[in-house]
Amino acid sequence: MRILHASFLVSSLEASHRFYGELLGLEVDMARPDPGFPGLWYHLESGQQIHLLQMHNPDREKVHPEHGGRDRHVAFSVNDLGEIMSRLDQARIPYTMSRSGRRAFFCRDPDGNALEFIES
Repeated sequence: MRILHASFLVSSLEASHRFYGELLGLEVDMARPDPGFPGLWYHLESGQQIHLLQMHNPDREKVHPEHGGRDRHVAFSVNDLGEIMSRLDQARIPYTMSRSGRRAFFCRDPDGNALEFIES
């Protein structure tokens, strides 16, 4: 088995697109059918996707650990960790390095969803 997509609840598609589409450089899949509510699909490699769903997120009001590795998260394999870190630095988005010693870090999207980036 493999994961086909991961979905994230977001409060603003515009703010989320600035993060996922513009900052991370993911391509929107315009061929996806309309689900009947605001959302966006992004392509990853090997047919995998991220699905953003604009709706109320009850977890947004909860206190989350500062380090995303101690929270629910999705991990992404990237070729150049330094490039992603540089983009986040320029956008003033904080991140924390993996505490396992791997070349990896964690950050949060505009809605507080934790993401891990691992250099492979």
